[in-house]
Amino acid sequence: MSNGTEDNGKQDGLYRSVEQRAERQARWEREGERPLWQNLSMIGALGWLIVTPTLIGALIGRWLDGIYGQGVFWTGSLIFLGAAVGFYLAWQRMHSDR
Repeated sequence: MSNGTEDNGKQDGLYRSVEQRAERQARWEREGERPLWQNLSMIGALGWLIVTPTLIGALIGRWLDGIYGQGVFWTGSLIFLGAAVGFYLAWQRMHSDR
């Protein structure tokens, strides 16, 4: 058995979703669809946002592994960290306004 507060929370979430959908629809009608070149440039920018920190992590990791002689400990760790930073940056870019 559910109580009234849970139902109100679900209804509020539903209302917010409907409002967001209406706002997106209005913005699309007002601004139109982005041109193909803009979509392609966004894909390229997102790729570089992911690749650049990953490569920087690999280079610094190789350098540290060479200094400390620990196999691929630093390389693997910093590649992972660089990819995580890159995906975070791409996520932020995708969710920013245009």
